[in-house]
Amino acid sequence: MDKDAALTPAAEPREAEDTAAANIAMASGGAAPSTIAAEELSRLTDDIVAALKTVYDPEIPADIYELGLVYKIDIDDDRKVAIEMTLTAPGCPVAGEMPGWVENAVASVEGVQAVDVDLVFDPPWTPERMSEEAQVAVGWF
Repeated sequence: MDKDAALTPAAEPREAEDTAAANIAMASGGAAPSTIAAEELSRLTDDIVAALKTVYDPEIPADIYELGLVYKIDIDDDRKVAIEMTLTAPGCPVAGEMPGWVENAVASVEGVQAVDVDLVFDPPWTPERMSEEAQVAVGWF
């Protein structure tokens, strides 16, 4: 998949005020600019992030986006979305279900044509990837 627009959360914990639009500005890797209008790309990104925030790890009271489980979101010019994500542990009991939850949530976003969720374990997830919001939710802040 061509990476026309990439949203890659930083390896460091995200500040609570980070927005999807700011993440677009930090898009990775020399890909050609998207042919999707900037306003539409920003709306799609905001809506995708909002959809990801509806998916919770059942063992931790925080959503997968704030937990830092989402490593990359690519939106191509055909509005196909590719997501790289991980789990808090490779043996997570919902490993078989979580990608489907993510796919269903993102597929509900207006304008998204298709969703592909790739579960990766490199780099491994660590609590340092959590946002301040997630740290507060789990009582670590």
